Amino acid sequence: MPAYLRPTSQSEALAALAQGRLTVLAGGTDYYPSKVGKPLSDDILDISAIASLRGIHDEGNRWRIGATTSWSELIAAGLPPLFDGLKLAAREIGGVQIQNAGTVAGNLCNASPAADGVPPLLALDARVEIADTGGSTSIALADFILGNRRTLLRPDQLLTAILIPKPAHSARSHFAKLGARRYLVVSIVMVAATLEVDAGRVSAARVAVGAASAVAQRLPLLEAALIGKRCDAGLGEHARHDHLSPLAPIDDVRASREYRLDAGLTLVRRVLNQLGACA
Repeated sequence: MPAYLRPTSQSEALAALAQGRLTVLAGGTDYYPSKVGKPLSDDILDISAIASLRGIHDEGNRWRIGATTSWSELIAAGLPPLFDGLKLAAREIGGVQIQNAGTVAGNLCNASPAADGVPPLLALDARVEIADTGGSTSIALADFILGNRRTLLRPDQLLTAILIPKPAHSARSHFAKLGARRYLVVSIVMVAATLEVDAGRVSAARVAVGAASAVAQRLPLLEAALIGKRCDAGLGEHARHDHLSPLAPIDDVRASREYRLDAGLTLVRRVLNQLGACA
């Protein structure tokens, strides 16, 4: 019989992971659909009862999003405009039932190229906290996801939190997604951006594109080009095709490579124009 463990403390969970290979389960919204028509033979470590892994906390110089915080909890949280893009992405992750069960960290560990939570978290300059029995450390989200369904997480480790640094200036974020229909759809391409604004001009910019590479990518050339620009409704016109050079989209049933690149530039411009208009 497969083992099913449901610890109530982080230390208990890490001790179990150190003893042997277990499949970590939080919301189960990716795991169970992947097992339709197949026997459930995995040894399971259900971390949903660990209270310390849940919730969103202001830690002074950063926010901490616990690993098992659900998308619905994130949507309902009273957070500043910096999180507007992440909240918009949260509303795109399945229906309300999925948002009630699915977790922020689960979306990252699943490491799908089309994971809606990754671009807005990249645009927030997020780090992930990883723990094992020897302690914990944090690494940049950009370094955590290695490729399609691949991360740096070892079998004896647990992703315990997502860490969001506080910006130096007034900041706001936005998110836009293109799919074959409005809701409940895998992305063709998606864009998230965060702008920090000082005296009406962009003081810092982070722009990320998902579903157009094996891993969502930041656009450093565009980010550099935006610094010092007046933050208004025409901000997106500074984006050019060559700014999308980090992307490597594929042809598949949802769209061609060329379409993804063209749609990606259009979405980048729309997101930046929206942020500029709000500023």
